[in-house]
Amino acid sequence: MLYESQEMRMRMELVGRRRQQQQQSFDWKSRRTLRRRTTISIVEVDETDEEERVEIVDLSGMSIDSLPVNPTINLGAISKLDLSNNNLQSIPESITARLLNLVELDMHSNQLKSIPNSIGCLSKLKVLNISGNLLLSLPKTIENCRSLEELKANFNMLTNLPDTIGFELINLKKLCVNSNKIAYLPYSTSHLTNLRVLDARLNCLRSLPDDLENLINLEILNVSQNFQYLAKLPYSVGFLISLHEIDVSYNKITELPDSIGCLKKLQKLSVEGNRLVSPPPDVVEQGIHAVKQYLCEKINGMHDKSPKKKSWFGKLARCSTFNIPRDDRQGFSVPNNRTIDAIASPTFISMLSPRRLLSPKTYFSK
Repeated sequence: MLYESQEMRMRMELVGRRRQQQQQSFDWKSRRTLRRRTTISIVEVDETDEEERVEIVDLSGMSIDSLPVNPTINLGAISKLDLSNNNLQSIPESITARLLNLVELDMHSNQLKSIPNSIGCLSKLKVLNISGNLLLSLPKTIENCRSLEELKANFNMLTNLPDTIGFELINLKKLCVNSNKIAYLPYSTSHLTNLRVLDARLNCLRSLPDDLENLINLEILNVSQNFQYLAKLPYSVGFLISLHEIDVSYNKITELPDSIGCLKKLQKLSVEGNRLVSPPPDVVEQGIHAVKQYLCEKINGMHDKSPKKKSWFGKLARCSTFNIPRDDRQGFSVPNNRTIDAIASPTFISMLSPRRLLSPKTYFSK
């Protein structure tokens, strides 16, 4: 009996020491708080295993300034990690590299100035939220997160995105980069064929990629509030066959592409805050169906009030490209000082070649 009580006391002391070591080495917060705010799955193992199998860790809103470089918690077992609403200025590379089974990572509302390059090791990551930080750029290694489906990088100081991001993140469905300083979306954006939501409002966008027709699953396009920067939409916007909503409000757009009239699934079109000429304001006030009808009619030339272009033949004649006199029959006659052989010569024929007729010196000069 005495032996059993001593063995029990020794085992309790051993468990107590292990818990104390975990508290000291894993100093994210107190053990009581960690158990309250996290979902922990404890696997029964022998006494030599000192690690707990943690699936979800929620450390949001705990005023954390930094993370330990070598926590004793099993990082490889975490599937969801929430570090939002803290004071983190950096994430150790060693921690990120060990989160091999991470599916969702939330780091929004911190003071991060950079994302660790080791984020490229997270091959299973599907959701990444890094909004509300001080990021100037995204690491190129983020392209290795090929399982990523949702990327939120709102309210940062981004000026661009990685050039080849669209070639690698082929599973991306939601891209939100609003409230940054982005001037151009990379050309590779048009290769995100699974993309459903593109939110790039409140930036400094000058233009959008031309080949947007490849975004066959895009449902929501928001490029509003780029104010004095965005003055034109690409014609390919009208080929986004799955588009339900377009918001281009508060830009410098004067003319909507005629192709928008072909969007059969379009249900919402926001264009306020622009100085639209086509379609005119009275048509816009009638609603989206009137706008689509106007643009369709414009495609068919029903609203084309521009004067007909003058024939370029008269301009060529005035520029003396054809030095051939006219007779009373208003036909062409051969000059008296030229023979039939002269007309058939290569020198004379070259005067009538399309390259000469349509050369900039004759056709485009006034």
